[in-house]
Amino acid sequence: MNLEKIPRHVAVIMDGNGRWAGRQGFARIRGHQAGADRLEDVMRAAEDAGVKYLTLYAFSKENWQRPKDEVQFLMQLLSTYLDRKLPELKKNNIVFNAIGRLTDMPQDIQAKLSRNMRETAGNTGLVVTFAFSYSSRLEITEACRRLARQAAEGKINPEEISEANISENLYTRGIPDPDLLIRTSGEMRISNFLLWQISYAELYVTEKCWPEFTRDEFFKALESYAARERRFGRTEPLNAGADS
Repeated sequence: MNLEKIPRHVAVIMDGNGRWAGRQGFARIRGHQAGADRLEDVMRAAEDAGVKYLTLYAFSKENWQRPKDEVQFLMQLLSTYLDRKLPELKKNNIVFNAIGRLTDMPQDIQAKLSRNMRETAGNTGLVVTFAFSYSSRLEITEACRRLARQAAEGKINPEEISEANISENLYTRGIPDPDLLIRTSGEMRISNFLLWQISYAELYVTEKCWPEFTRDEFFKALESYAARERRFGRTEPLNAGADS
């Protein structure tokens, strides 16, 4: 692997837990359990490769429309995960972050998300961001509302609003845009994820479902990224130093 072209920020649409479970003859919840177990391998792989930011699409705002028992199981699984993984996050110097309409989450989970972010804020290693109750269209809409309020209050001139102003009002403010977006399970969709932020990201789609997305599969995605030329609208590729 060309280490000069490791993406600084990798975003992942973790898809296919239910399909994987169905192929194995398991209930859908077994797929979610397997998917949660996969997180640690991918986080370690990202660390070992030198990735600085990893953003994971864990639960969309639309996912609340799933069967009630499935949603309840996912919340229980998340609650347990947040408790169980906090000591490892601290030990491994990982920064835990969460984005999305977090007020949609159950109160106990909101408290655990806040706790994990607070207790890992001083870490200096990989920044892992989980997207919960996330909708990119809603994120952009809320950013527009904030900017409109600022303009109405005379704090900004509407004619001077820039792309940077919009980025600063997104959930991901302070985090660089993804260089690489990975989607598992073979679906050729963005699914309302980081629509503003992935404008120039490289896309990598694998047929592997998320529970099958091993460390080696993650490295395959990085190798694919390293072999590409990122032009950002230019006729010549951006040099490797600026790409990493």
